[in-house]
Amino acid sequence: MKNLSIIEALNKIGEKIEIYGWVDSIREHGKIVFIDLRDRTGILQCLIDAKSEYFELAKNIKPEYVLRIEGFVKERDQRMVNPNIETGHIELLIEKIEVLNKAEPLPIPIDTDGYEINEEVRLKYRYLDLRRKRMMRNLVLRSKTIKFIRDFLTDKGFIEVETPILTKSTPEGARDYLVPSRLHKGKFYALPQSPQQYKQLLMVAGIEKYFQIARCFRDEDPRGDRQPEFTQVDIEMSFVEREDILKLVEELLYKLVKNIFPDKKIKEYPFPIYSYEEVMKNYNSDKPDLRNNINDINELAFAFIIDFPMFEWKETENRWDAMHHPFTQPKTKSGSKEKKILLEILEKNPEELLSEQYDVVLNGYEIGGGSIRIYDPDILIKVFEVMGNTKEDVLNKFGHLLEAFKYGVPPHGGIALGIDRILAILLNEPSIREVIAFPKTGEARDPMMETPSEVSKEQLDELGIEIKEEL
Repeated sequence: MKNLSIIEALNKIGEKIEIYGWVDSIREHGKIVFIDLRDRTGILQCLIDAKSEYFELAKNIKPEYVLRIEGFVKERDQRMVNPNIETGHIELLIEKIEVLNKAEPLPIPIDTDGYEINEEVRLKYRYLDLRRKRMMRNLVLRSKTIKFIRDFLTDKGFIEVETPILTKSTPEGARDYLVPSRLHKGKFYALPQSPQQYKQLLMVAGIEKYFQIARCFRDEDPRGDRQPEFTQVDIEMSFVEREDILKLVEELLYKLVKNIFPDKKIKEYPFPIYSYEEVMKNYNSDKPDLRNNINDINELAFAFIIDFPMFEWKETENRWDAMHHPFTQPKTKSGSKEKKILLEILEKNPEELLSEQYDVVLNGYEIGGGSIRIYDPDILIKVFEVMGNTKEDVLNKFGHLLEAFKYGVPPHGGIALGIDRILAILLNEPSIREVIAFPKTGEARDPMMETPSEVSKEQLDELGIEIKEEL
C-alpha cells in the first residue's frame, strides 16, 4: 500500500491503497455513505457502511474537507458505472478515514466552469477558483506546453539561459517598473520589459542558440486583456537569416499543436507568409483572422507577417518611434541593407525604410514577434536619434551594448512567442487571465493579495523615498 493519485487507482483493482484529497461531494443513503474524493488527477467514488467504526465520522464529513482514506479498489456493478468520469467503473471500499483538515463553506462555487462568477471575486479567492476542473486542466496543459517547448529547443541545440530580473531602465517602448535601491539611494533598477539586450549580449558571448521561458514586465495603461507581467518563450540565434527563424518557429508551433492539442486542425502548413502592406490592404489589420470559419474553435490559421515599416509617427509626441523596437535591422524597400544608404535615408527620409521585423499571427491575434537585429553601432545610434534621442542619451543608456559590439558581434536575430496568448487560443479561453495561475485584473490589481499596496514610512525612509500628496 502506498499513497497513490486517484487516477493510479485504475490499475489497483483488488488491492488495498491509500489516497488523499478533497471531498468533492458526499451522499448518505441509509446505511451507506458515498464520498467522492477529488485530487488533481480526477474523482473517485468511495463508500462506507454502518458496520465500520468510521461510519459516524463519515456521516459528519462536509464538502472540501481534506481526507486520507485507506481501502480496497473494486469494480463497480455494471449498472452503477459512471461513464462521465475516467474512474467511473471502479470504487473504493473504505477501511479507514482520517480528517486531515476541515473546510468552511466555500465563498464561490467550484463545480462549474466559473465564467458566470464575477471575475473580481474569482481572483480574490483564486486558490479556490483553481480547484475547478477547467482551471486545473489549463494549468496542467500550460505545464505540458512549456515542457514541450523546452525539450524541442534543447533537442535543437539551444542553451537555456536565465537573464537578470533587476536590470537597467532603458527606452524600449512601454514604461518600466522601477525598483529603488536601498544600498545606492536615489538609484533604481528596472524590471525587464523583455530580455532583449541580454540575449543580444549572449550572442556576443558566443552562445549562438539561446532560449528562455522569460518573465516580462511592462507598466502599461490598463486594458482588458493585458497583464503587467507575462511569460514568453524568448529565442535568439547567431548567423541566421529571417527564413531560418521562421522555419524554426513554424516547426515548433506545428509539433506543439500535434502533440499537446491533437483535436486542433491547422488550416495551412507550411504557414503562409504575407507582407505588412498586403494584409493592411486586404484585411485592414496586421494580425488578420484567416480562418475559413471564425466560429470553428478547432481551426488554427497561422501566418507570418513580414516587411513592416521601420518607423511609425507618434502624433501626440511629435516624433518617430520604432514599429517593433529600436534594435531591428532597417532595410530599403528594395531590400538593401548597405550601411551608407541606410544612414543617408535615416538622416533624411526615415519613413521610407522597411524593417527586418516579422510577426506570427493566429486566429486574429499576434502571438509572437521578432526581428533580425542591428549589429552595427553606427546604425543603432542613428535609429535612436531618429526616435528623438541625442547621441549622448544613447551612449548613456546603451553604452554597455555598444561597447560589447566593438569586440566581434555576429549577425543575429530572434523572436519571442507569447505563451499566455497561445494557450488562451488553444484552450478556447476568452482571456489570458484564464491560463495564468495568479493574474492581475484588467486594472493591474490583485484582489487576493490586495496589491498594489502602501508600504511603511520606515521602508520608504530606508530607500530615501518620499511620497508626494496628490494635488
